[in-house]
This record gives sequence, C-alpha cells and structure tokens, in this order.
Amino acid sequence: QVQPVESGGGSVQAGGSLRLSCVVSGYTGNCMGWFRQAPEKEREEVADIYRGGINAHYADSVKGRFTISQDNAKNTVYLHMDSLKPEDTAMYYCAAGPSYLGRCPPDRFLYWGQGTQVTVSS
Repeated sequence: QVQPVESGGGSVQAGGSLRLSCVVSGYTGNCMGWFRQAPEKEREEVADIYRGGINAHYADSVKGRFTISQDNAKNTVYLHMDSLKPEDTAMYYCAAGPSYLGRCPPDRFLYWGQGTQVTVSS
C-alpha cells in the first residue's frame, strides 16, 4: 500500500528556512509533489517533480524561494523552503501519482499524506 509520510514541519520566523521530507513507501510512479492548505483557503499545489528530477514546477508564489528534490533510491521527496513569509503558513501535504504526457497535473495525484504544519511568524 502506497502511503506518503511527511516530516519536518514546525514554527519559524519570517525569513527563516525549513525542509520538509516525505517518504512514499511502495511507490513506483513518476510524480511526487507538495501541496498546502491554509485555514479557510483552498488547497493549492506548491511544487511537483517528475521522477529523476527531469522536470520540476513551482507555484508562482514560491518560485525562487522553494526547491523540490527527490532521492529515488529512498523514495523520498523534499521541499526546501527559504525566505519564508507569514503567508506560507499552512498545512503542507505530500502527494504522489502517475504522470500524464511527461507532466504531473495536480488532478493526477492519488496518494496523500496526513500533512505537516508550517507556521511562519512575522
């Protein structure tokens, strides 16, 4: 059974950094990604990566600040977050799913973790 398990969330001051990790046991598909949901807001995709790190995509709001990477041997995906802002505060979810035409569309993610909270104070 495929089950993503996140770790690494926490509280940090604005301008700080955090690294999230997610182990996806039993997974052999091509896409892994990170999503977030803030209170009273819809879930949004933060970043996704195609197996092998060939392609990575980011939400405009995090470009230049967040970096997604993966370790295929460990079936692990990371999200390194720099220059954090209070508006980055949210529950962050790891997800995995099949690709489509070489890309990782948000609606293709099938497996979801329980989430890890990130809180950025001003």
